Amino acid sequence: MSMNQSGDVNRLQALATSMHDHWGLFLVEGIILLVLGLLALLIPPLATLGVTILFGWLFLISGVMGLIATFWARQAPGFWWSLVSAALGIAAGLVLLTSPVSGALSLTLILIVFFVIEGVATVMYALEHRQQLSGRWAWMLMSGIIDLVLAAMVFAGLPGSAAWAVGLLVGINMMFGGTALIAMALHARKGGIA
Repeated sequence: MSMNQSGDVNRLQALATSMHDHWGLFLVEGIILLVLGLLALLIPPLATLGVTILFGWLFLISGVMGLIATFWARQAPGFWWSLVSAALGIAAGLVLLTSPVSGALSLTLILIVFFVIEGVATVMYALEHRQQLSGRWAWMLMSGIIDLVLAAMVFAGLPGSAAWAVGLLVGINMMFGGTALIAMALHARKGGIA
C-alpha cells in the first residue's frame, strides 16, 4: 500500500469514527430538513416568499459590508467597481425586501436560466461519457433532460409559476438532503464506513 493510499484510509476511518460518534446530530439535522422540506412542498408560495426575503437580506448585508470595506480601502485599485458592486447588492436587497412578490419572479427567471444551462451541460457531459463508453451515462442524460423539462414547465407557467417554483424546488432539495442525512446517520450509528 502506498503512502497516499494509507493516508486516505486513515482519513476515511477518522471520518467514519466522527460520523459514528455524532450520528444523533446528523439524524436531528436530517429530520429538521425533511420536515422543513415537507412544509415547503405543502405551502410552496410561502416557501418562495421566505427564500426571496432571505436572499434580500443576504444581498443587503453583503452590499452594506462591501460598501464599508470599499470606503476603508478607497486607495485600493478598483474602487469604483467595488463601489458599483456594493451599491448593486444594496439595491437588489432592498428590491427583494420591499417587493418580495416581484422579487420571486426575478428569482424564478434566474432559476429557469440555471436549469437550462445545467440541463445542456449535463446532456453534453452524458454524451461525452457515452463516446468514451462509460457506464451509467444514460442516467446523466436523463438528469439533463429533466432539467430542461423543468425549465420549460416553469417558463410556460410564468408569471404564475413564480409564486410556487422556487419554494417547491427548495422543498424538494431539503427533503432529499434530509433523507440522505437520516440514512447516513442511521448507517453511521451501526459503525459502517460506506
